[in-house]
Amino acid sequence: MNRQSRKGLLAIFTVALVVLSGCQLFGSDNDETTLERVQREGVVTVGFANEQPYAYQNVDGELTGSAVEVARRIMENLGVTEMDGVLTDFASLIPGLQDERFDMVTAGMFITPSRAEADHIQFANPEYTIGQAIAVEAGNPLDLHSYEDIAENDEAIVAVPSGTVEYDFLLEVGVPQDRIITVPDMPSAIAALQAGRADVITATAPSLQSVLDTAGDESLERVQDFSQPVIDGEEVINYGATVFREADQDFIDAFNQELENLKESGELLEIIEEFGFTEEELPGDATVEDAL
Repeated sequence: MNRQSRKGLLAIFTVALVVLSGCQLFGSDNDETTLERVQREGVVTVGFANEQPYAYQNVDGELTGSAVEVARRIMENLGVTEMDGVLTDFASLIPGLQDERFDMVTAGMFITPSRAEADHIQFANPEYTIGQAIAVEAGNPLDLHSYEDIAENDEAIVAVPSGTVEYDFLLEVGVPQDRIITVPDMPSAIAALQAGRADVITATAPSLQSVLDTAGDESLERVQDFSQPVIDGEEVINYGATVFREADQDFIDAFNQELENLKESGELLEIIEEFGFTEEELPGDATVEDAL
């Protein structure tokens, strides 16, 4: 073999080594989990739906809320100091997570069988438990005190954010679809009530109270003697949690462990108290399986 041939073979061998090294490098990157990536980068991207008190932007444009601040503390404990928020409609949160637009959903989302069965997503353990509430025109002219009352009153039009469990609960107790108005968010629900397009609006109790406080409209009132919906013979108990992609099991396990640490230390209550929650709303030892 002449010198020129040997040089040619050496060049081919060198190129092959570079290509193989590159493949190995990219293979290592592809094997990196979401948790490993966010810890390396120091930033996590979260999906939220701008619903007080769970996840919203304050007057300064900063991302905050009960679910956000719980996740923020946990991520800091995991070495991730920065949180970027992606605002989207509530109904688009799970599709956005599935499409990898964000690393997790921090929106105070209820754990439900239909959501738990969605492709490629998994809930962390519960961060709180909560009930529903309704708001009406001051004086409650239609005398509504439950979802069942809404179902039985043929005049009652109810507004609810799309993609929420309240929509499903309303259908379960017999409210016909043509008397349910779906809106993008709670401020839109308030606007529908104020404009007379709806007679009643519904959401979780903290969310409803928060939006009423923000509106400051004395022509509206929260119904105080409200009866929680009864589905399949049982009063509904809801648990809210952070949502991940199913493939990110190490992320879920790490998040759950830090959440448990917050519960044991009392920090969880300290965080959510700022947003109107009380000790009664703590999840106790409930897991995802308990919530389903």
